[in-house]
Amino acid sequence: MAEIAALEIRRLETRDPLAISSAFTAMGWNKPAAQYERYLREQAAGERVVLLAFVEGEFAGYLCVVWEPGYPPFRDAGIPEIQDFNVVARYRRQGIGSALMEEAERFAAERSPVVGIGVGMTADYGAAQRLYVRRGYVPDGRGLTADNRPLAWGDQVTVDDNLVLHFTKRINN
Repeated sequence: MAEIAALEIRRLETRDPLAISSAFTAMGWNKPAAQYERYLREQAAGERVVLLAFVEGEFAGYLCVVWEPGYPPFRDAGIPEIQDFNVVARYRRQGIGSALMEEAERFAAERSPVVGIGVGMTADYGAAQRLYVRRGYVPDGRGLTADNRPLAWGDQVTVDDNLVLHFTKRINN
């Protein structure tokens, strides 16, 4: 893994939504600026922290720390959840994701000894699955969920971004 020179990590600001959306549009992803404008409002309301990574001033990725996640076991236990973690393709495998995770865990540790994260179950999430395990995340033991609802034996689901396995990590000893 190469070290990135001039890596800056900071919170989402009003000037950022269009630049973020444009970066993902260039990758063929649909992430409208309105999503990040909503994140700004939620950040201002204290519902989430949105951390952005920049390399030499160019947007490289982001993630969110959500204080009251939609996944009931995390919400009920007061476990903040890292969500919507994305690194622009040209900046992957350069340590940016790990740097974002490190900062997110630092924020989460201010409120909880444990942080959670959910990961999709398709091959598209393979790199994330490996990263979380390498960083010490372990499955929460509740099995797969679809739209934050537990699945039971025999359930039929659509395999998409909402099919998730949740993990936790102890961040304060």
